[in-house]
This record gives sequence, C-alpha cells and structure tokens, in this order.
Amino acid sequence: MSGVVVHLPQGGGGVGEPHANAVTLRLGPGERARFGRGSVRTPVELRLADAAISRLAGEIRVTDDHWQLSNHSTTHSYLVENPEGAGEYLRVSPRRAGAPIPFEFSRVVLPTRRDTTVSFQVFAPDHVYLDPQGAGGSWESRTLTAYSLDETATYFLVLVALCEPWLRDQSPVAVPTTPQVVERLRGHAACGRLTARAVSSHIDYLAEEKLRIDLPQATEDGRRDRRHGKREAVVGIALRFGVVREEHLALLPPQAEPAARGR
Repeated sequence: MSGVVVHLPQGGGGVGEPHANAVTLRLGPGERARFGRGSVRTPVELRLADAAISRLAGEIRVTDDHWQLSNHSTTHSYLVENPEGAGEYLRVSPRRAGAPIPFEFSRVVLPTRRDTTVSFQVFAPDHVYLDPQGAGGSWESRTLTAYSLDETATYFLVLVALCEPWLRDQSPVAVPTTPQVVERLRGHAACGRLTARAVSSHIDYLAEEKLRIDLPQATEDGRRDRRHGKREAVVGIALRFGVVREEHLALLPPQAEPAARGR
C-alpha cells in the first residue's frame, strides 16, 4: 500500500472551529498523523476543537499494507465506521495502541459533550485485489489487478453510471453530468441520500487515487473544464482497460420506463 489520505471536512474540527477550512493529509508507509485539541506544547496534524477531546487524542500510523489507529484517551472508546458497509464498525478501546483497520473507506468518530460527534475520514486507496484469472498458485506467482477497485463500493457505482451510455451504445454519447449521475443512482438502496457533492468526491477519488490520472492544474476560469475533463478521463481509462464492462450494468437500478405516448 503506497499510503492513505486523511480528510477533515470543512468545519469538522468541532464547535470551536465552525468555519475552519478542510484539511487533507497524505501519509506514506511509516508516516503518522496525530489528532486532538492540540496546543503549543502538544502539536497535532488534525485539530479537533472540542472540550471533551484530549489535547492528544490519538494517532494514525501507516504500514506497508494497512493503517493503524491508537487511542490515547483513558476513558473514551473511538468508533471506526465503514460508510460502505451497512453499519459495519470497529470499536477502539481506551489506551489501545496500533489497532489495525481493514476498511478501504473509514470514518473515525470521537464522542463529545454535545448531541453531535466529531469525525474525520481515512481513505486507504491501495487495497489490492488478485486478478481472477491468476488467483491460483503461490503468492509470488499470483497476478494483481492494475486498478484495485472494490466493485461493492459506491465509487464503483458512480463509475458504472458514468460509463453506462457507452456500454449501452447510446448515440450521441456524452459524459453524464454530476446531477445526472445522482438521478441515475437514486433508485439504488445504497444511494438514496447521495448528493452531487458526494458524487464529485467519488470522481476525484477515482481519478486521483484509483485510476491515477494526471490532470494539469486548472486556473480559476478553467475549473469547470477541468471537472469535465476529469470525468472524460475516468470513463476513458475504465472502458479502454475493461475496468467497467457490460455485465457491471446489472449493478445499477433499473432504468425508468419512458412515459407512454398518445394518451
């Protein structure tokens, strides 16, 4: 695993920082990030400004093939949720050091004295999967997939929805817009609350971490073109290399029947 991405959403640092900017950290094997309230004497990479959270609440450490969470609290457990796992979670008990986390997507949740919690996200994009055609034999002889995508994840549904017009041979073919992807996935059991912002985040994740597309940085005026170019690049790689195939269309909800005419 080449590393993880840790993301603290805008305003996610707690009651003391409602307008704080989002923080995104990229950590490689052997690197760590500390989180908590922090102070001059106790610096942290992720600042969570809530009085119920310790100055140094915990630490994330990246290894070669997974990441670990240490809970420095003496009284509170932390939860690590799998947003893709229908309620699946791990509880990391107080003073637990180096708990291994198996999820590709994780939400680390800390308790507070308010009616809401404080949380941040961890993405481990380099979970690898064996090529189905080369899964036999010894580990040294096995073939790994070039693009390690989880076909049960929401980001894969977004990718299939983006590729659907090509796979159905619809003409003229255009890249679905973000609102069109939201609407297309609305009937899926896992996507009833999917938002345009979430879809954009999944596209960014696919482009930057999963398919490793190198797009030039855009100016302020070119952001819309860059977003469109990113969707086109994601679809192009997914189709050229067979990452998304016709059988994957079965993952999408049934298409709405066109309204009857002549009534």
